[in-house]
Amino acid sequence: MKNHPGINAHSQERTRRPAARRSVLAAGTAALALVLAACGGGSNPLQEGTPASEGSAGGSLVIGSSGGTESQIIAELYAGALTAAGYDVTTKPGIGSREVYVKAVEEGSVDVIPDYSGNLLLFLDTSATAASAKDVMAALPAAMPEGLGVLEPAAAESKDAMVVTKATAEKHKLTSIEDMAPVCGDLVIGANPEFAEREYGLPGLKKHYNCVPKSFEPINDYGGPTTLNALITDKIQVADIYTTTPSIEDNDLVVLEDPKNNFIAQQVLPLVRTESVDDKASKVLNEVSAALTTEDLIDLNRQVSGDEKRNPADAAADWLAKKGLAD
Repeated sequence: MKNHPGINAHSQERTRRPAARRSVLAAGTAALALVLAACGGGSNPLQEGTPASEGSAGGSLVIGSSGGTESQIIAELYAGALTAAGYDVTTKPGIGSREVYVKAVEEGSVDVIPDYSGNLLLFLDTSATAASAKDVMAALPAAMPEGLGVLEPAAAESKDAMVVTKATAEKHKLTSIEDMAPVCGDLVIGANPEFAEREYGLPGLKKHYNCVPKSFEPINDYGGPTTLNALITDKIQVADIYTTTPSIEDNDLVVLEDPKNNFIAQQVLPLVRTESVDDKASKVLNEVSAALTTEDLIDLNRQVSGDEKRNPADAAADWLAKKGLAD
């Protein structure tokens, strides 16, 4: 599988089924095809995929992911653990931005998708002021649309961060985003397109730090290789890169401090369609969250995006086995 976020993601859908139940799939195929047809056809990634058997002891679930590699890895953690628990699981990677995948969960084409606590809260409630992990989780339930919920958060946290090269940091004496203010007009910021409008993006930098960049360069790879290359070659001087991205350490990049908490707590957690995810599935997903650390995420990201270029499902399977969460 390509390690670049979002590349060929739509073609990577896979259906997982517990081994003991594979024999019942053929019998249900015709009926399930009718159900799928009723939901609509076409090439939309939210509508594609092989439906899972209704004969599973745990039922069937669709696990989605955004366009980022990390989201796909976490989705594979969820999928692998649920499969081991007896669920028929279909994965739908590369759905797209939060605007797209939240709607997918609301409409029922996806049952579970990894998300990040702070950004999800700000997406659902643009006036939210919570910043700490505890306060964000306390505010989320009231912000949830009907039919949606979040389960227990992981200790793992993957926050947006303003990242610069060591040369840029030394040139402008940058250690924090606050230091950017006097020189912001000379800097090009690169990030996902939605960064231009989201509360923690350009509006937040202006509001909290009086930082308005020379220009904004939209790069749709979630802080991945294209963003990294643009930063290293000085096409952009500041990049939005998640703190769990191995390229930060591997390239000796500088993460600017955020003293005014523009980027709030971002714990990894499952966003779920409540009518689809039963107590058993919730327990399984909560066990994954309880075991997942920030260091684990960095390591998993390095395996998939680094020189190994591992398949996210394989990296996830090894992690689940190590943690005792898979057969």
